Amino acid sequence: MPRVRGGTFRPAFVWLLAKEWRELMASRAWWVMLAAMGPLVGVSFISAMRTYAEVSGLGGTAAGVGEALSPLVGIWAPTFSACEIAAAFLLPFVAIRLVDRQSGALKLEVQHRMSPLARITAKAIVLLAGWLVAMAAPLVAILLWKLYGGVAYPPELATIAAGHLLNAGLTVALAAAAAALTDHPSTAAIATLSVTVGTWIVNFIAAVQGGVWERAAGYTPTAMVAEFQHGLVRADVVLIALALVGGGLSVAAIWIRLGVRASRRAFESVAVGLVTAIVIVACSFARASADMSENRMNSFSERDETALRQIHAPLKIEAHLAAEDPRRVDLEHRALSKLRRVMPNLSVDYVSSTSIGLFEQTSAHYGEIWYDLGGKRTMSRVTTAEGVLEAIYELAGVRAPEGDDDVFRGHPLAVPPTGAPLIFYVSWPALVLAAAFLVRR
Repeated sequence: MPRVRGGTFRPAFVWLLAKEWRELMASRAWWVMLAAMGPLVGVSFISAMRTYAEVSGLGGTAAGVGEALSPLVGIWAPTFSACEIAAAFLLPFVAIRLVDRQSGALKLEVQHRMSPLARITAKAIVLLAGWLVAMAAPLVAILLWKLYGGVAYPPELATIAAGHLLNAGLTVALAAAAAALTDHPSTAAIATLSVTVGTWIVNFIAAVQGGVWERAAGYTPTAMVAEFQHGLVRADVVLIALALVGGGLSVAAIWIRLGVRASRRAFESVAVGLVTAIVIVACSFARASADMSENRMNSFSERDETALRQIHAPLKIEAHLAAEDPRRVDLEHRALSKLRRVMPNLSVDYVSSTSIGLFEQTSAHYGEIWYDLGGKRTMSRVTTAEGVLEAIYELAGVRAPEGDDDVFRGHPLAVPPTGAPLIFYVSWPALVLAAAFLVRR
């Protein structure tokens, strides 16, 4: 147990956390990321703020339209998107700097009696703490929004922040595993960015091919962050992300044991991969979710959800629409994604001969949407949420709910982002550079 000033002792793990924090403060990569966060967030926030103000009626451009706008989509989603860029392209270099197994610091660490998993956990905790410091830039944007007179809904903000923190955890785990597996930091950086680009390719293939690729793309970091930015929290996505974080950190812990044979470490890594895969498959069956958006953009009205929960028969939907058909996108995002959260016995099949459906328009059945509820069938071509609900109510013999729930009126704000460029483009980098000079000297 290491000795500290005054002759007292403190636990080795606490000592390691303090040591890793000093390493982070000495890391140029972290200070560069911190300095870049201000302009990145500033560009996104200022652009979103100007658009929001114009739609809200600034200058008489579109008076009254802003009443339908939600700050979640109009301000916070684009503002926090800067965190996604920083997590993908800047945070890996900070993580690799702390986990680089070729550094002399790691060789000194292994001489202390502490499990490799505890070492990696300490590094991950410090890296996430450093990421929380970097997320002070979006916090400045929130404060400016409040000063301008904007309305902020805390559950939305907490959901977005939690989503980006989880995304940062995935990046840290991936970068730590890459740094522990490779012999040079540049190789680890290339490996990390390759995996990131690979997830984007999966999203692209899913948009074209659909099917299994579409389901796999739903668990990529990009898709996960998009759902959090729309106020939706899904248990399967959160659990799978945590499983991937645990698997990545476990692999990193295995490979920082410099004195163990490579064959043994490879065998243990394969075992960790198999266990992680099993956990991911099990977590994919979790169906719990929560819509944290103020305007319930991920849900049907409360009256419709109450009526749908009374339908217990399994529902099968067969849509003859190609993967790139805009009607399929409209059907999926406006109706089926909401329906899955209410009716767990729902199965959806998309049928098409091609990916774009351009040459299937002459087919008599293309564009048909068949509903099968307890043996009763009906067909419709309507892709709106109202059309889908009407077909289901007709099959179930349920009367459609009358009346509307409280309509979300939005929070228009026709105010320009005065002073924001000075804060994000000048003050933020200057303060970060001054802090770096004081800390690093």
